[in-house]
Amino acid sequence: MLSNILKVILGVLLAMAILVGGGAALAIYFMNRTSMNPPKPIFSNDKASVKAQAAKTPTPGQVTAASSLLKTTLKTKPNDKKSSEKSSEKPLPPGAYRAKVTWPQGLILRAEPNINGQRLGGIGFNAKVIVLQLSPNKTWQKIRIESSGKEAWVKAGNTKKVAE
Repeated sequence: MLSNILKVILGVLLAMAILVGGGAALAIYFMNRTSMNPPKPIFSNDKASVKAQAAKTPTPGQVTAASSLLKTTLKTKPNDKKSSEKSSEKPLPPGAYRAKVTWPQGLILRAEPNINGQRLGGIGFNAKVIVLQLSPNKTWQKIRIESSGKEAWVKAGNTKKVAE
């Protein structure tokens, strides 16, 4: 009878030890997992070393000013570089001006000047654009992307006029 009582007490103590040890191991595991920093995100306006890594994997449908400049440079001879740049520049329409995107995350291009307008794509930070006009309520700007000639509407106040 005494041996049976000792077996029960020993079994309960052993079960408690296993539960406490398992709980401690689980707590240590989760504490270590939550104390690790996540990988650093890569943004389009990061330094050159990060941009070099991001340039290896471009997003589909994204054409940057640098890649379009590279294509233009490859198509033209080195001697005609200045003449080809002058011939490719179109005169600006009346009231239009050159600008660059100042919103760090880039802008969404829309077909109509409202938030429900169809999304046509996007344009990145510091991209060169031509502001063609303002909407009647002055909250949207119609722009033309210099590198592609594509025209769309963007939210006003996210571009900055540049000196020519």
